[in-house]
Amino acid sequence: MEYTVSQPVQAALENLLAMDEIADALDWIQKDHARCISEQKRLTCVEAPSFHEDARAELFAAMFRDLGLQDVRIDQGGNVLGLRKGQGGGPCILLEAHMDTVFPLGSVGGVEEKDGFLFAPGISDDTRGLAVILSVIRALDVCGIQTKGDLLFAGTTREEGIGGMEGVKSLLDEQKGKIDACISIDSASMSTIIYEATGLRTAEITFHGIGGHAFGAFGQVANPLHAAARAVAKIADLQVPLAPKTTFCVSNFHAGNDAGVHAIPPSASIKINYRSNDAALLEALDQQIYRAIQEACDEESARWGKDIITWESRVLCDIPAGSQSLHAPVVESLYAVLKKMGLQPMFQRGGATNCSIAIARSIPAVCLGTCYCPGGESINTMDHTLEERFPIAGAYKGVQAALLTALLCTGTGREQSILGV
Repeated sequence: MEYTVSQPVQAALENLLAMDEIADALDWIQKDHARCISEQKRLTCVEAPSFHEDARAELFAAMFRDLGLQDVRIDQGGNVLGLRKGQGGGPCILLEAHMDTVFPLGSVGGVEEKDGFLFAPGISDDTRGLAVILSVIRALDVCGIQTKGDLLFAGTTREEGIGGMEGVKSLLDEQKGKIDACISIDSASMSTIIYEATGLRTAEITFHGIGGHAFGAFGQVANPLHAAARAVAKIADLQVPLAPKTTFCVSNFHAGNDAGVHAIPPSASIKINYRSNDAALLEALDQQIYRAIQEACDEESARWGKDIITWESRVLCDIPAGSQSLHAPVVESLYAVLKKMGLQPMFQRGGATNCSIAIARSIPAVCLGTCYCPGGESINTMDHTLEERFPIAGAYKGVQAALLTALLCTGTGREQSILGV
């Protein structure tokens, strides 16, 4: 796809790069590389599963205070916030990364450095994003860069899994009307630009029956576990389009216990995650899933004709699909920055990052990856596995990209924000 950055955004970037303090900052970030890596290791060793980010939040808040940010606090959502005031006359930009990881406590035994990589659960997703933010703040201060708008820095909670991006939701609720654009630091490859939101739902379905002895009650009661199995089989046979990308996955199935292996369980539950880059397709899939569930209950009830299997649903996560123009100024800005750095930017259709929440609220937003991938090749960081890794070489370039994109959005002493706020 041919993509052309508008003249105002391209000119703003060229003017920014011509400033002595910006050139100094880019050089300084490269010199800060070792410290940034060291902080990434330190933060990784303070484990932070979703809903258990407290220890990491306390450390990150202390780091913000050491860097001299204003109004540093942990908000009601557990998010760590710190403000760097601008001179005035510019927008407020949120620069955030999420603190939580997918691994239970006890998963991290340290960080290993080998063959040009750091190895540890959570070392990439998204602990690297937190380290990027710290290096950006240092560069701004050391090089005396003044912004027109404010920069609100944040480490957010509950991005992963059934956390459902609730951390950034609560942050934006609290800051309603104050955030003019959001830059999320997440994902792997720097070359990938995420500017859309994939609609995402996670639900728990519980099937209810009477239960009884596996032998004595056989034929006298319907089996909720069998109803759940029927539902899973029906869901497995659903057809979804390849584009816009639409997916579903029954990821959990629970019923009974080992002590009651000879019993018909009184209840069974499944968890299902389904997504689409199209809001209408997500709604259609939602209806298909719940129709399959009801049909499964009806069939299991009719199989024995003695009682009725019922079901209830609990929505664990609901994130709407959304998009913005490919030529939104924040999107063009990131593209121009990456192109200037010698990368070939690629637009990802859809996305499941914190910027999804901002996009759904019509706040301009973009997500920047953290891994430098020269030549356009992709580096598999093995996110969400115990073998997760992060490539060290060129990692400082992600910090440079975050700094430049943020400055284009806030405006500097001599340049207006590209957002036109």
